Amino acid sequence: MARAEHVGSLLRPPDLLAARERRAFGQIEPAAFKAVEDDAVRWALGLQEEVDFPVVTDGELRRESFQSELTEAVDGFAGVDIDAWLWGEWHSEEPDVGDRTTARPPGLAVVERLRPRRSLAAEEFTFLRACTDRAIKVTLPSPTLFANLWDPERSRDAYPRFDDFMADVVGILQDEVRELSRLGCTRAQLDAPHYPLLIDPRWRKFYEDRGWTLERWLSYGIELDNAVIDAAPGLTFGFHLCRGNQDSRWLVAGGYDQIARPIFAGVHAQRLLLEYDDERSGTFDPLRLVPDDKVVVLGLVTTKTRRVESEDDLEARVREAARLVDLERLAVGTQCGFSTSVVGNRITVEDERRKLATLVRTARRIWG
Repeated sequence: MARAEHVGSLLRPPDLLAARERRAFGQIEPAAFKAVEDDAVRWALGLQEEVDFPVVTDGELRRESFQSELTEAVDGFAGVDIDAWLWGEWHSEEPDVGDRTTARPPGLAVVERLRPRRSLAAEEFTFLRACTDRAIKVTLPSPTLFANLWDPERSRDAYPRFDDFMADVVGILQDEVRELSRLGCTRAQLDAPHYPLLIDPRWRKFYEDRGWTLERWLSYGIELDNAVIDAAPGLTFGFHLCRGNQDSRWLVAGGYDQIARPIFAGVHAQRLLLEYDDERSGTFDPLRLVPDDKVVVLGLVTTKTRRVESEDDLEARVREAARLVDLERLAVGTQCGFSTSVVGNRITVEDERRKLATLVRTARRIWG
């Protein structure tokens, strides 16, 4: 069992960012752009192998954002730009970062029936599979992460009912995990940062204005998550929860207490990747609700700042959590990705490498 795990995304190298900008202006041919992408993924793989990380990803380097693969691979959406993934009131205690508010794009919506053009992540997996013998994890978005793309007015002609839109999103994700399994993938992860937003009254109101109580929304969302997970029984699934992660900023603060029981017990994933890098995440008390058949990956290492975590401190926190969850059902990880969109966190590649190496050393120190 993997005792060290990072959530998925890694910092984009400058050459890739430059090539993306050139592509946006039609200044680079598709084949040349793919070559840059491929080189960037090889670089990201090399960084992970250098520190002997047990489970690798492609760093999500081919994506604009961790959840953008749906809108990039499927036709039917309007108003999708980088702000589609960055909107909200973002916060930071770092004096050189500060708070920032980004408006939701006014035209953002699903406006036509969804029409898949390509697979979401099969290219990511098959390319990485040809480059490494290590275990590979592929990340995918939780279905209801896209609920905010349905608008009762703008989406009416395509999807008069919200449930019909969600059914098509789930169907696409089910096909994706089945294809990944067919290709030989054994590890996948659903990213669900929208659930912890419910602990914040303002975000909870955003969903309640659409007619959903917290309890009903969680029940509905978990049902759809499980429909995706159950579509590929051969995959080991992780389920990631965090409180927002962009440009070294976060969206909400608070413990898992309000949402822990339905998610921890209800979701069919085998591994829970939980943000626990600072006091914003609350205490370990909700871990009492984790069923005995699930592993908890404690997200103790921050990707937001250059803070130097020590193995002593990480081990102490793991031992603290082990009072609530058996040590053999624990692992260590990052609180979120290093670059959940092309707007990466304000750290360096050397910081990233050091944090990954610290996780590997800490896991070996605790579990051997």
